[in-house]
Amino acid sequence: MEHSFSVIIIGGGVVGNAIARELSRFQLTAALLEKEPDVGMETSCRNSGVLHSGINYKPGTLRAKLAVRGNSMMDRLCGDLKVKIKRIGKLTTALDEDELPGIKRLMDQGTANGVPGLKVLENAEMRKIQPGVEGIAAVWSPTSAIISPYGLTIALAENAHANGVEFFLGREVTSIAKENDGKFTVKTACGETFTADIVINAAGLSSGRISALAGVAAGNNGESLRIWPCRGEYYVLDKRLDGTLKTLIYPVPGAKDAGLGIHLTPTVDGNILIGPSADYIPEEIPEDYCVTAPVLEDLRREGQKLLSDIKMSDFIRNFAGNRPKRTSPAEGGNGDFIIEEANGLGGFINIVGIESPGLTSAPAIAEMVRDIVANHMALKEKELFIAERPGFAGHFCDLPNEEQERLVKENPEYGEIICRCEKITKKEVRDAIENTLGARTLVSIKYRARNGMGRCQGGFCTPRIVRMLRDEYGFTPEDYLFREAGSNLFTGNVREGEDR
Repeated sequence: MEHSFSVIIIGGGVVGNAIARELSRFQLTAALLEKEPDVGMETSCRNSGVLHSGINYKPGTLRAKLAVRGNSMMDRLCGDLKVKIKRIGKLTTALDEDELPGIKRLMDQGTANGVPGLKVLENAEMRKIQPGVEGIAAVWSPTSAIISPYGLTIALAENAHANGVEFFLGREVTSIAKENDGKFTVKTACGETFTADIVINAAGLSSGRISALAGVAAGNNGESLRIWPCRGEYYVLDKRLDGTLKTLIYPVPGAKDAGLGIHLTPTVDGNILIGPSADYIPEEIPEDYCVTAPVLEDLRREGQKLLSDIKMSDFIRNFAGNRPKRTSPAEGGNGDFIIEEANGLGGFINIVGIESPGLTSAPAIAEMVRDIVANHMALKEKELFIAERPGFAGHFCDLPNEEQERLVKENPEYGEIICRCEKITKKEVRDAIENTLGARTLVSIKYRARNGMGRCQGGFCTPRIVRMLRDEYGFTPEDYLFREAGSNLFTGNVREGEDR
């Protein structure tokens, strides 16, 4: 089967979907190809969910410019898309005098980058923001925020789809060629062929591989496009500790550190994350999301040191996410983003090495890519662009009682709880199952409705959702996937002939 579009976006992470939404404002045809069975299944759903202010990045770099611009766009974007965001600020703390030069460096960088509201605080002022915080000084960045990273990614995708972008999930790109007529031919492992005037490589961990498929061996300034996957492991803490952290608290990072250091991060849904670690993994397996016992033990010790109230029973889950780094283990530190039209291959737009602050920068990256696309085609705005996503931010349980009562009267499924830990209703689960992208894995449902993210980790809700999919959507045992192709939950019925 052959499909033809003006623009093809490869990669369904937060950056790819931000680009898809931005381009959906205009009268063109666009498609997004994602190799996983849903959007946001890799780096974009496996991170701290922090919107960074821009103090950590060298002035003049794309990382600095796009972080500050992207951060400033998030309130309106999240308001339109009904995504929870909390502006809780951040303290980057120096524990002793040896770290004070790091405080000055961050303050100087942030000021040069135009980050608003920055202050250097002494311990007494720090404790007014976060009681009990340790350290002799800190940079206070009030624009730092927390967000649901998978919530934003899904919202961008579904809004882009509502505005006409076509999504092709489970399509791994296997070849890219520019034909004599100037158009690109993109083929997938499913045997489909796509043609387009412009191809945008937003493939994250696979961005180096996609560049190679297009025959692009290096960046326009000769930079390597090689991706070094770097794993960050996390612990998730129970909501018992919700409210313990009033703000983000980070250590002063070293100049050659692969990340920003292990820290405690509150989430918009009330959990606390401990992490991430930073360990390079083999390039051959960039999507290896295993967690490791030694690192988890380090995280546990560090977390209990940073927050003495943590009990062993508070550790309810762990996970890992991989950064698409451009710097090798020997180099350390961080490379700048690459966002450019490839020299000698007009219409092929490369977006490579988008690690942190990629989440923060996503809407600003989308603007930058839009302007590159505009060099190739006239971008005429649609009269009926749908800026807002229907529904409400957060979940039913977050709504005022009177609003809950009104919704239950309109639809009794709002009054039936499927997930006890997170208080998720049957209507919310149904909306997640019936998502406009057609994603139907258990993880796809979880990322939309938040079922299975509580203390019992799906022990109560999963059987009910399995039954709902069987009885109301006709699922057979072979249809149930946990996350990706091959992650089957069942091999068949226990008894032959049984379908109940």
